[in-house]
Amino acid sequence: MGEKIKELIGLKKNSPYVESYLRNANIKSSIYMSTVVIVLEIWMILRVLIKYIILSDTSRDFAWIVQHMYSYFILLTMGILMLLYAIKYLKTKGKVSKSLGNGLIIAFSAICLGFGIYISVLDYAGSKQILTFLTMELYVTCLLVWKPYVSFIILGFTFELFYLICSNMTEFQTGDKINLFMFWISILMTSVSIYRQRHDEGTKEERLQQMNAKLEKTAVYDDLTGIHNMQYFYSNVPEILIMAGSKVHSKVFLFLNIENFKNYNDQFGFIKGNELLTKAAHLIEETYAGSLVARQSDDHFVVLTDWEGALEKADYIRNNFYTEKDELYMGLKVGGYRPDDIYCDPRQGVDRARYASTTIKKKYDQNYQEYDQKMAEGFFKLQYIVNNIDRAVEKGYIKVYYQPVMWSDTRKLAGCEALARWVDPKYGFLSPGDFIPILEEHRQIHKLDKCIYETVCRDIRDSLDRGEKAVPVSLNFSRLDFELMDAVSFMEELVQKYNIDRHYLHIEVTESALTNDLTVLQQSIDAFREKGYEIWLDDFGSGYSSLNVLKDYHFDVMKIDMVFLRGFKDNQNSRLIIRRVVEMANDLNINTLTEGVETEEMVEFLAEVGCGRLQGYYYGKPMPVHDFREKFLTAQ
Repeated sequence: MGEKIKELIGLKKNSPYVESYLRNANIKSSIYMSTVVIVLEIWMILRVLIKYIILSDTSRDFAWIVQHMYSYFILLTMGILMLLYAIKYLKTKGKVSKSLGNGLIIAFSAICLGFGIYISVLDYAGSKQILTFLTMELYVTCLLVWKPYVSFIILGFTFELFYLICSNMTEFQTGDKINLFMFWISILMTSVSIYRQRHDEGTKEERLQQMNAKLEKTAVYDDLTGIHNMQYFYSNVPEILIMAGSKVHSKVFLFLNIENFKNYNDQFGFIKGNELLTKAAHLIEETYAGSLVARQSDDHFVVLTDWEGALEKADYIRNNFYTEKDELYMGLKVGGYRPDDIYCDPRQGVDRARYASTTIKKKYDQNYQEYDQKMAEGFFKLQYIVNNIDRAVEKGYIKVYYQPVMWSDTRKLAGCEALARWVDPKYGFLSPGDFIPILEEHRQIHKLDKCIYETVCRDIRDSLDRGEKAVPVSLNFSRLDFELMDAVSFMEELVQKYNIDRHYLHIEVTESALTNDLTVLQQSIDAFREKGYEIWLDDFGSGYSSLNVLKDYHFDVMKIDMVFLRGFKDNQNSRLIIRRVVEMANDLNINTLTEGVETEEMVEFLAEVGCGRLQGYYYGKPMPVHDFREKFLTAQ
């Protein structure tokens, strides 16, 4: 309440922007005031000269003429000075002495008020109206903007002074005192109202300016790290390349990828992760000072710089952006591309440097790779996949292959997993390893998955219509599927469209997707479960955070990653680990499925330890739907 009262009476300090806004308003008002004053005073001076000197009017004595002419000239001079200052202030956009301006406004106001009191006292003594006094009060306190408490002081002092002077005159009547009080109240309220209006206008304009500044900053700066974003990067590349001219090949696009950053987030949390990203961003910007630096996304940064010394600077960043090496390995993979000409497409330059970086992602003995002609074919294949996924879906190049899942106790079919294949007219048979990572990286994976989900539902409907036995199919969901589409609504539409029961569809979510702590993902999983779908955990054991996942989520089936079966014959530890994992799952009321089953020995062991379902080449590789039906469905 106290702060509100202070604001209302003007004791609360205004922001610099609002102060400037009010000052500018006063300067503009003073132009009108001083112009009117100058015109009036010139007219009054000419009027006196014509009437009393040229026309020899003797109704006023010489002392009266001198007094009036003296007051006219003072006000005229002050008006001219005020006008000249105001014009220069506006012309130079405020680059003049503000103290001088404040002094002139105060002096101009004081003289105007003094003039009004002087003239109106004389008029009142002659039984005339006190219009000059009231006019000057309005001029000073309403055209100019004063804080409410200042207006109160000015009006209180001048009205009291005028009252004291006039109250001793025989012309002063009781009604005049009331009239003066009413004038004082009216002008004070008008002055306060104008101040509030101007103050609110200034505050709104300040907020608008702040919003525009924020929008402008957002347009060129990264929200998290504060360095430039890709929009700024792309818009400035052409000028740099053109300026390089014939030496354009001495420039290099660098793509910097912080290795193992996801695990850093999982271990230390997102706040620490963001702090690390911000630290790395500013280190990159400082190390490549004078070069074009931006954050692309996640833990990826791009630089356009001189080739000379570029790798030494990358080594410096690699050795200094992270200091907790004993706790978690962190690396920096750098891909480079040197443009061939000044018209190199900035996006193509970044994409090629990025592609070069991905080729050394798992090579711990190599930190830099430059894009060259040998990589061109792979890069063009990448571009082809990204650019043709829509066409592949439309033309039916995306195929669903089914891999059987067997019950370990009866050795009979329990279901199958739907896996994507791309049979392309240009590149032929593409395995998932060729296109799934690329589609995920370019946020196009949902297009592939939607095609797979619908094909599976259509195949189930077809089997039912044929009178064949249909089995449940597990569907792989990427983390991005939950971001890029409404996964639950889409599956519900398919269930309705093909009129199939939900128990035929199992929702497989990878362990890695669940370590990102995404609210949308959690809500989607809960929604799937509420509607009757089984939720499966895929790739258990592929990451160290598996136990956290089991603690935070409930699953119907856990798929034990095939990594545990590697070296199964000679490594007794793998048997012990699988046994303990199955026991733990049973304690948690989670059914188990082991992937990568290839031998009878594995089958017997997994059945012995109680693993319920088995999947692997021992029972069959992924196969087209007609082969799967012929081998498993029609035979049963």
